[in-house]
Amino acid sequence: MDLDVDLRDLELLDALADSGTLTAAAERLYVSQPALSQRLTKLEERLGVRLFERQGRRLVPNPAGRRMLVASRQVLTELRAATRDVREIRDGRDRRVRFTSQCSTTFQWLPPVIRGFREQQPEAEVRIESVPGDEPISALVEDLVDVALVTKLDRQMDRVQLTRLFEDEMVAVVADRHPWAHRRHVTARDFDDAHLILYDIYDQNRIPATPLPIPHGARPARVTTMPVITDLLIEMVAGGEGVTILPSWVAAPYVTSHHISLVQVGARPQTRVWYCATRPGTQPPHVAAFARELTRQLRQDTPDRPEPAPTQA
Repeated sequence: MDLDVDLRDLELLDALADSGTLTAAAERLYVSQPALSQRLTKLEERLGVRLFERQGRRLVPNPAGRRMLVASRQVLTELRAATRDVREIRDGRDRRVRFTSQCSTTFQWLPPVIRGFREQQPEAEVRIESVPGDEPISALVEDLVDVALVTKLDRQMDRVQLTRLFEDEMVAVVADRHPWAHRRHVTARDFDDAHLILYDIYDQNRIPATPLPIPHGARPARVTTMPVITDLLIEMVAGGEGVTILPSWVAAPYVTSHHISLVQVGARPQTRVWYCATRPGTQPPHVAAFARELTRQLRQDTPDRPEPAPTQA
């Protein structure tokens, strides 16, 4: 597929959006102003749309320009990081640990892990990576990350090394006044009339879609997904907009402050097993040290399952 933009076009968009004038952008890029003006004109002709509008003496990105600017800055940032990484690899100074987690709410555990790791490896750097399709095991196999915290195993699990960490429980979270609030547990039938509010990782339009965290056979009346912002999800539930399913350790801190209740899903607790995943074989010392510290911290700080809600009198 032919692209209508190249690296020089991306640098032009970035410089022009920052400086606001062709003259200043040209100085920043060490080219003449007429040459830069001509390059912008040709880019807009190839795309078939204007990217900047004049406001006084300044050129300001319009909606099309802002969209291109987002992409250009992402590409330039990644290229600069890759160039730096390659130079460090060339010089034998690669001290990165690329880490990802299947659940971004687990990042509340990271500060003590990173502190303990840096006491052992003060010159190392931890980078938190997002991976395509929320597939950390594939990212490990493809050398996009070094360490992953995973709970959903896939067909490539035999190609990575897994260290079992802990189990946690997925619970229904409802407002205190909700009919489920005093139930010991809920079943698949209870979801028939429910409005389920979930993180957008459960968006069923994704390919492949992540199964909903509800009992087999449950058919909620409505499902709403939203960004992975726990406070927002809790506020919606506390306001009576619906119910959600969360790890018990994520929801527990909000029980008192937001007047919510945690209810067991199913007659038996709905639990998940978490693993620290790495590539097989001997790891670089800094990667091995990070995996050990992650394992040590999470094994000793296993989230507790909440006590079940009292049955209704």
